[in-house]
Amino acid sequence: MSEPAAARWHRRWPWVLIALLVSVGTVLAACETLGWPFLADPMQRWLSSTLDRRVSLAIDGHTPASVSVHLLGGIRLDAPAIDIAAPAWSHAPYMLRARDAVMELRYADVWRAHRGEPLRIHRVDAAELDGEIERLADGRASWQFGRKPRPDIEAHPFEAPLFDQLSVARGTLRYRDDPVALRLAARFSLTESSDASGRAVEAAVASAARAASTPAPAVASGLRLAATGQYRDKPIVVSLRSPGVLPWIARSAHPAPVPVMLDASVGASKLVFRGTATDVLRLGGLTGRFDLHGPSLAAVGEPLGLTLPTTAPFHAVGGVVKDGSTWRAIIDDIAVGASRLSGAFSYEAGRPVPLLAGRLTGRRLLLADLGPAVGAATSTMVNDHARKLPQGRFDLSSLRAMDANVLVDIAHVDMGNGELEAMAPLHAHLQLSRGVLSLSDVDARTAQGRVAGNLRLDGRGDKALWRADLRWGGVRVERWIHPARANLAAPVLTGQLEGRAHLTGQGQSAAEILGSLDGNVHMQLHDARATHRAVEAVGADFVDLIGSLFRGDDPLTLQCAVADITATRGVLRPRVMVIDTSASAIWADGSALLADETLDLRAVVAPWDFSPLALRTPIQLRGSFADPKLMLRREPMARRVGAAGALTLLNPLVAMLAFIDPGDADEVRRATSGCHGLMQRSDELRKLVMQQTGPK
Repeated sequence: MSEPAAARWHRRWPWVLIALLVSVGTVLAACETLGWPFLADPMQRWLSSTLDRRVSLAIDGHTPASVSVHLLGGIRLDAPAIDIAAPAWSHAPYMLRARDAVMELRYADVWRAHRGEPLRIHRVDAAELDGEIERLADGRASWQFGRKPRPDIEAHPFEAPLFDQLSVARGTLRYRDDPVALRLAARFSLTESSDASGRAVEAAVASAARAASTPAPAVASGLRLAATGQYRDKPIVVSLRSPGVLPWIARSAHPAPVPVMLDASVGASKLVFRGTATDVLRLGGLTGRFDLHGPSLAAVGEPLGLTLPTTAPFHAVGGVVKDGSTWRAIIDDIAVGASRLSGAFSYEAGRPVPLLAGRLTGRRLLLADLGPAVGAATSTMVNDHARKLPQGRFDLSSLRAMDANVLVDIAHVDMGNGELEAMAPLHAHLQLSRGVLSLSDVDARTAQGRVAGNLRLDGRGDKALWRADLRWGGVRVERWIHPARANLAAPVLTGQLEGRAHLTGQGQSAAEILGSLDGNVHMQLHDARATHRAVEAVGADFVDLIGSLFRGDDPLTLQCAVADITATRGVLRPRVMVIDTSASAIWADGSALLADETLDLRAVVAPWDFSPLALRTPIQLRGSFADPKLMLRREPMARRVGAAGALTLLNPLVAMLAFIDPGDADEVRRATSGCHGLMQRSDELRKLVMQQTGPK
């Protein structure tokens, strides 16, 4: 009896299935070995659809027969050409083009790229690689794949494709980034492998070299890049070298640092860096030493987004570390002109408003080296001889670009004027917050005295609002102001200067602020003396002047020396300005207009004693700040000379009566009443100053 057909099928179907699977496996293995030649065109279409970007394996539009596709464990393409097109909005001919290339992709990485994440490429080997990378001002970037790129990906500054293995004999890259105004054209070569074979080759080469007692030849591995372009309208040149590049392009969870040698210039500023990094695109894990120099600190701060002053040429050396979005630098030496500074700083770039914090120290600072930052002229500025006050406009927008919190500790601050003594030392706290710059806790020593107070510049509006609250005490005026004197002559004026200033102003330049000045300045001298010759010269007392040439110029004690000056809309007027000596009293009045830089001041002398040849005419100071003119009032002098001429007709000796000044004690008392009234408050002022500045 024959076996039923159903039974025979039940017994044979496993073998049929096995045979079928073997046949299919054999076909698949054969196709995998042959490289699926018939799948080249479908693979192009599938990748193009998945990435929402045209992917071509063709040269001149025709897919060559030498293209092979491998699908086991992932996608591998071996092709004379692999082109990934630029996005539809771009005018670039392509985004990535490889020649004589092998590219491997994992299926999971392709799926994530389809969802908008950065494309991760497992391996690329290419004889030539050419890239056109760009980002528009609205955030669209050529490295964003898929139909709906994720918003957080759009926020990243640069998300280029990632690589696990990459080897390029010759490469070119053109990079355009509109949000940061960067254009680069680069040539590069790089070779890196993460598999054991690469390390085995290097070990074998080194072992053979040791056996032959010869130096090991260099293994072709690492990155060489040379780029030129523009950054914020300034020319940029970059040279980057590294013996290892895999941690940069793979971005593993725990990347190993690789050596970095960077030479770059932006405009006239040049940087040399030697250290290590783990991510070249984000400068992750950057650690090393730098050497930086340029025409001004501002020229370096601008590309980095730092608000730094315009200065003389500088040179800085130190160390830098980058941790996430925070930079930390220890600057061993900053040479700015003749100034020598140092410091330790951190810069948090990841905040909504970047923050610079740290401590600025130094052996010596010349204010002239800060150039336009303190109103000094530079060779690039137009020299207006009619103006003495700084005319340069403030860059108020830069005050809003970042915040700052810096302690200042300078051993010696040169005021930039040979006739003014330096401040040694100077301590202050510099803060910049939302466009408001303040210099608080100012504590400076000069001429055996102290200067203390606060300065504030509010740059939040169209015009800067400026305020100064300063106090000084115990300042030896003969040391603080020491003009050149011939033959070691005694100083004209000595004493301890004390005072205070409360001033406000507004404007877009230092000149505009001073031209709108409001407030009060009070100064007075204690234990003061002045040369007899100087006092009598102001009083035009010729007999005493001639006498001092023979008897010597003994100093006169100043019983009272006070200046109380008010400022109203840029006009300075002395409310009280009196010097009272044992010989005479000198007081002044008039005004100084800061807006148009003109002077109209008068000094009047009233002698206490009898003087036989005193013209006793007021002295006037008129003209501009740039061209002041000192003159004698002609009317009083003319009256005395006219009276002398009339008396000469009677008797030449009688004519001398016109030049005799009997003195007027009542007039002197009236003139000095304001002085003595203010001097009655001297103890109160002295206590206030010493309380706020500390003991001498």
